[in-house]
Amino acid sequence: MELGALDVWLIVAGALVLLMTPGLAFFYGGLTQAKASVNMMMMSFSAMGLVAIVWALWGASVAEGDSIGGVFGDPLTDFGLYRTLVEDPGALIGIGFGATFAVITVALISGAVADRAKFSAWMVFVPVWVTLVYCPLAFMVWGDGGLLVEGGAIGDALGEAVDYAGGLVVHMCAGLAALVLALILGKRGTFDRRELHRPHNTPFVLLGCSLLWFGWFGFNTGAAEEAGEAGLIWVNTLLAPAAGLVAWLLTQRLRGVRPNALGAASGIVAGLVAITPACAFVDPVSAIVIGGVAGAVCCLAVELKYRLGFDDTLDVVGLHFVAGLWGTLAIGLVGRAELIDGERSGLLLGGGTELMVAQLVACAVTLGFTVVMTLVIGAAIHAAIGFRIPPEEEARGIDAAQHDESAYVFDDLLSAAVPRGGDSDEQARARTELTPHPAGTGPA
Repeated sequence: MELGALDVWLIVAGALVLLMTPGLAFFYGGLTQAKASVNMMMMSFSAMGLVAIVWALWGASVAEGDSIGGVFGDPLTDFGLYRTLVEDPGALIGIGFGATFAVITVALISGAVADRAKFSAWMVFVPVWVTLVYCPLAFMVWGDGGLLVEGGAIGDALGEAVDYAGGLVVHMCAGLAALVLALILGKRGTFDRRELHRPHNTPFVLLGCSLLWFGWFGFNTGAAEEAGEAGLIWVNTLLAPAAGLVAWLLTQRLRGVRPNALGAASGIVAGLVAITPACAFVDPVSAIVIGGVAGAVCCLAVELKYRLGFDDTLDVVGLHFVAGLWGTLAIGLVGRAELIDGERSGLLLGGGTELMVAQLVACAVTLGFTVVMTLVIGAAIHAAIGFRIPPEEEARGIDAAQHDESAYVFDDLLSAAVPRGGDSDEQARARTELTPHPAGTGPA
């Protein structure tokens, strides 16, 4: 069997998408406290291991197998990928590509429970959630006979919903699951002290954002089957996050906040999320509008957690749910018929309501299914083994409590410069400033 150009590109695209999860680890790891950054990064890396195994054994079959009621695929369709290996080994490339989407979707959720989730509970949650939530939703939106596609009950009755690369399946799903877990675990002890929630390592945030944007070109263009489609997607994946960055910084300025690196990185992510479902269905000018609206709206949305009282530590809800919802519905506004199915176009381009209705219904199904299933899974784990670390471990730092590790070994570095007579006044001050402090103590 010879590799075709599309096969080679899919291999490259899959590698780019896989790189996004370590990129997310840097992004999240830089955003959180110094005493929680190892745990935050470990949650992303553990998702890579667990989800890949689940996907190979039964996850791919649940997401892509023989339909059971239009809700999920038969997990025994291709258990362990043996059937694909025998009948069409080249199809393993596509299966591997699908695994990378599942990996990063689960990893995204972790940002909402930073600083306070038991690692053991997370290790149970990941394989259960990807099996019972992500894979069935992927089948409903993308699977042969899925509920929301042509041939499915809702798709046939109300029109097929369109989601090119995961506005529903990845971002809305992850954002909603993050909200549910944040509510189950409750607020951190420092939730009301915003000054303590600054990123501990802004360069890590920017590095992670760069890796995410780089990998996103594979994320969005991986499924393209011809050069014109790939070119449009690539340009849209450039323009939307660029507009998101500019809009976020402008919104900050209008609110009296100095433009900063965190805002720039967040605006990029908002634009990327919003263009994901629409990347192949809108023209470049519309991509700029979609990204710009996402940057402005998400800049405002991340503040809602303080008004509504839910502790979404790293703003997964405000970025991924809000931008994913907007990007999915934006197709119903500015989607072009010639890029979708030749018949349906967005409301603002002279189309009827059919496309928008399909998108609205798909969003409602995603919301209801994800919230209910995640609530059942999260509540069961919390009742059985506890999902949250004790308050004293949270104050001490989750890295030390859960992993017996620290991201920065300041004491060892400083002790090498301490003379036999002990610390000088300058060294004592340096040690105080550099050593991570329990929440609510030490320098602000």
